[in-house]
Amino acid sequence: MLTAALGIGSLAAIFFIILILLLLASCIKIVPQACAYVVERLGGYQGTWSVGIHVKVPFIDHIAKKVILKEQVVDFAPQPVITKDNVTMRIDTVVFYQITDPKLFAYGVDNPIMAIENLTATTLRNIIGDLELDQTLTSREIINTKMRASLDVATDPWGIKINRVELKNIIPPAAIQDAMEKQMKAEREKREAILKADGEKQSTILVAEGKKASAILDAEAEKEAAILRAEAKKEATIREAEGQAEAIRTVQQATADGIRFLKEAAPNDAVIQLKSLDAFAKAADGKATKIIIPSEIQGMAGLVKSIAEVGKSE
Repeated sequence: MLTAALGIGSLAAIFFIILILLLLASCIKIVPQACAYVVERLGGYQGTWSVGIHVKVPFIDHIAKKVILKEQVVDFAPQPVITKDNVTMRIDTVVFYQITDPKLFAYGVDNPIMAIENLTATTLRNIIGDLELDQTLTSREIINTKMRASLDVATDPWGIKINRVELKNIIPPAAIQDAMEKQMKAEREKREAILKADGEKQSTILVAEGKKASAILDAEAEKEAAILRAEAKKEATIREAEGQAEAIRTVQQATADGIRFLKEAAPNDAVIQLKSLDAFAKAADGKATKIIIPSEIQGMAGLVKSIAEVGKSE
């Protein structure tokens, strides 16, 4: 009996020790990176555990909430909104947020994500209600900025920081979509017509400039040719004038040489008169109808005639 009792006691002790070890192990907690644990003691807030090893008091401490400190994103379903010009459209948003205070996040509001979704919907309706349809479609950045500022202020008591808000899709009514598509098609056709007209205009300008350049080149070529012809004519005229001048100089030189030779020969009056008579004979070579002969040459002519007749009689 004693042995059996000792055996049962040993087993109970071992079981108790194992239970204590398991209890102690369950009280050791490791908080991972980018996380925080909100701990309660006896139902009240006790503290916030950051990264590292922590030990809680058994049966007294309780981890109320595990909080992720990384930036998170939530995509909300499309919300119906009405513009200033009474056009109903659907807009879905994407919100990027980060928990900055785990305690406020745990105790600030029940179901924070639902609270952010409802707050986003009401803020979006307020902003879109002040804009017309065209402004809504072209003012995404303005809407994003206003929503982020408004949501960041509203969620600050909840320990949440809104980093960015994006409008994912803006879905207007089907009739407006059809009208927008027709308008876009008309704009594309208009741009196409403008581009085609510009292309034809540029082509016409290029052709005209080509013709202009060709005409200029032709005119310049004709000008160069005329200049060359004028230069050639000028050169020929100069050469002809130089030839005539050279001929005149030669004749004058020959005449001067003849006069000089006559002076050197010292001819008498009879020789001079015979030369004059010979010159008159050449001048009257069938080309003159009337010739006036000086008296001195007339006497010389009579003498020549008498000598000729004497020669014939002999």
